[in-house]
Amino acid sequence: MKLIVGLGNPGSDYAGTRHNVGFDAVTLLAERHRIPVAKRNFQSVYGEGQIGTERVILARPMTFMNLSGEAVAALCRYYKIEIADIVVIVDDVALPVGQIRLRYKGSSGGQNGLKSLIQHLKTEEFARIRIGVGAARPGGLVNHVLSKFGKDEQPLIREALERAVDAVDCTLKEGFELAMNRFNIKPEEK
Repeated sequence: MKLIVGLGNPGSDYAGTRHNVGFDAVTLLAERHRIPVAKRNFQSVYGEGQIGTERVILARPMTFMNLSGEAVAALCRYYKIEIADIVVIVDDVALPVGQIRLRYKGSSGGQNGLKSLIQHLKTEEFARIRIGVGAARPGGLVNHVLSKFGKDEQPLIREALERAVDAVDCTLKEGFELAMNRFNIKPEEK
């Protein structure tokens, strides 16, 4: 069983913000594969289903970004999910709006949701799909990640969300390494 986790913050105040692109990607993945994400347990909203030949859990932690690791660790313990079977989808201010980047392991890069996952999973070695939300002005990180995308950015982020979901599909069918080779290109390199 694979666990696909989108990081974000719960509540309508955060819907559509840069910090919630992980939630948005899981919602899009659930819609694409008709997997209802409505169960509430393990500090998450999640759903179980099938994508291709893989059994999956799609989850959105409800702990707020900075405590995401608590929810993910609880799901892993209950469902006996190995670290190698986790894919995390998260926002990244180090990437331009609309660019995605897949990585097998690495530090949190200052992203508090990833920091929490690393702490609770006790490893940096889990797959992550980072979605670029653009850089913040100096001293304006919190306001930036909690802001909504501008009108000119919306088409870029919609396309990035589609590519992130395509990357999950590729990962489930052909493996994360092949997905990295296929999706780790800048949009102008396509």
